[in-house]
Amino acid sequence: MNSRSLQPFTFPETRSTVLPDPSSFFSPDLLSSPLPTNSFFQNFVLKNGDQPEYIHPYLIKSSLSSLSISYPSLFSNTSFTYQVFNPDLTISVFNNPNPNQTHIISSFDDLSVTLDIQPNLRFFLVRGCPFLTCQILKSIKLYISTIHAILDFASNSSKTKFTINLNNGQKWILYSSSPINLTHEVSSLKSDDFCGIIRIAILPNSDSGFESVLDRFSSCYPVSGKAVFSEPFCVEYKWEKKGWGDLLMLANPLHINLLDDCEIRVLDEFKFNSIDGELVGVVGDSWVLKTDPVSITWYSINGVKQESIPQIIDALVQDVQGLNSNSIETTSSYFFGKLVARAARLALIAEEICYLDVIPKIKKYLKDTIEPWLNGTFGSNGFWYEKTWGGIITKQGSVDTGADFGFGVYNDHHFHIGYFLYGIAVLAKIDPVWGRKYRPHAYSLMADFMTLSRGGNSNSNIKYPRLRCFDLWKLHSWASGLTEFADGRNQESTSEAVNSYYSAALLGLAYGDTHLVAVGSLLTAMEIHASQTWWHIKANDALYAADFTRENRVMGVLWANKRDSGLWFAPADWRECRLGINVLPLLPITEVLFSDVEYVKQLVNWTLPVLGREGVGEGWKGFVYALEGVYESEIALEKIRTLTGHDDGNSLTNLLWWIFSRDDCETGSGKHCWFGHYCC
Repeated sequence: MNSRSLQPFTFPETRSTVLPDPSSFFSPDLLSSPLPTNSFFQNFVLKNGDQPEYIHPYLIKSSLSSLSISYPSLFSNTSFTYQVFNPDLTISVFNNPNPNQTHIISSFDDLSVTLDIQPNLRFFLVRGCPFLTCQILKSIKLYISTIHAILDFASNSSKTKFTINLNNGQKWILYSSSPINLTHEVSSLKSDDFCGIIRIAILPNSDSGFESVLDRFSSCYPVSGKAVFSEPFCVEYKWEKKGWGDLLMLANPLHINLLDDCEIRVLDEFKFNSIDGELVGVVGDSWVLKTDPVSITWYSINGVKQESIPQIIDALVQDVQGLNSNSIETTSSYFFGKLVARAARLALIAEEICYLDVIPKIKKYLKDTIEPWLNGTFGSNGFWYEKTWGGIITKQGSVDTGADFGFGVYNDHHFHIGYFLYGIAVLAKIDPVWGRKYRPHAYSLMADFMTLSRGGNSNSNIKYPRLRCFDLWKLHSWASGLTEFADGRNQESTSEAVNSYYSAALLGLAYGDTHLVAVGSLLTAMEIHASQTWWHIKANDALYAADFTRENRVMGVLWANKRDSGLWFAPADWRECRLGINVLPLLPITEVLFSDVEYVKQLVNWTLPVLGREGVGEGWKGFVYALEGVYESEIALEKIRTLTGHDDGNSLTNLLWWIFSRDDCETGSGKHCWFGHYCC
């Protein structure tokens, strides 16, 4: 993302005492480039590398000299839903002379990872592939075991297709690139010497047409996949394939909604189960995903009602008077960033209502709070660069995994930096001279999680991995960094993820960087689509199990392999926290994120009853009332006026700005909102 004309800035380098060593799992030629820290295969390179990852539609687990595949079953109740891993089939080398040899990541890209169990097995783990593909690099005897019993085993006449019926009701099909002799016992298969390709797929149902689809596409296999930003508001998937014939892949529900390519064919009846919704067959080695444009704006979308401006000014004057950088007690990069962004909101609201008297004080506050983090003079904390994984960490985080919510082990980077970028973008807008001086610093912060370039030995200037947090297959971010979890990556606050890419786009506006605006806008739009698909739980949704849907209107923590109603910091029944953490910070882009007014009503009505619980924070109430203001502005305004406090990133000024910039739904205008939702 770095501009060609911009001299890159590198924060002072430091060594971390808490980061894991990547050399155990990455091939040596990958270690010289920045490495992924929030990727879909992160568990494969942490600790023992033996926790599973969800490579749709299979859970994959590697343990020393073997790899296990599971077509997971789904467990669900009112509190959570998750996929159950069972090693349905485990692939290894018979009488392996190196049983303690662990796996190595030999290559990776946006949509795939290649995992080698040395020296003979190479697995092309491509996301959305209905087959597990293994290349046997040297003639060996293959060993395939199962925790189940094999009830029936048969092959075709050429010994290139085998059906395996297990006593748990599963039917698996194994294809080979050349004839292979397989013998079976109660719970295992063993081959004669074999070198070539094998592909394994579950048959999710007994429909004979389903098996014929697998047969037809079994000879073409993907080995890698990249996402290309070819046009505005478009992402194109391109797979490298081998073998012969057409490529069959699986699309998740969001893919299906965004597909915009007449060159591909959707097989509507070819479906696999998934925690993310049904995965549908798509034929074609290149897909185009296209979203409606999202307009990135500094100010409210519809403007503030003129008659309300005096009320906003009164609150604005009070909030600005309270700005004092010397009174800030927190040293946390997260909470400090929220204070920076809160002040920046006041500046933009002042501009929008043309009350500029407060701008000088806000500008001084922003300079006083931002510059120490950019100059390395903050004292007890600050931003530093570490080159082992390639990224910015904090001084506190370099020695403590729990400091700054794990920022030092690459947790929540887009959240923290997003707040700082918002403040920097606003300050660069209102003080262009300051903006020019600190542009290299701003771009380095942004590049930590917004770099588009791919690392490699040919480009030693790349200091950060490609799109650190954003998952180009799920089309949303992960926040959990270099921490091993049995359920994979996770993200709690989807709204803070939206804020990070929105803020990067605003930075592009401040600097006249149309490319940054375009990429930031695209990622903002995709994050919003994903939020509305997987985080926002509507009453009539069928995506999740009925019992989970019935009791929940918004996700707590979304994991790669789990959906949880609880939060990291609060139990599930604190509904106001679940709503609030998926709303904050309150911005113009929030209107796009919550453009489905019917859903907003469901969410608010689900939350309001818990506000009478003892100990509910005033700040959380503010976000509930803000959403209520989408459709009941007068009632929400009365409630907002009763608040005795606000979230540390919010203010009375911001809440009044929000309420007084709502559309008047009583007009019956029937306006179409962003992304085609119909409101009023």
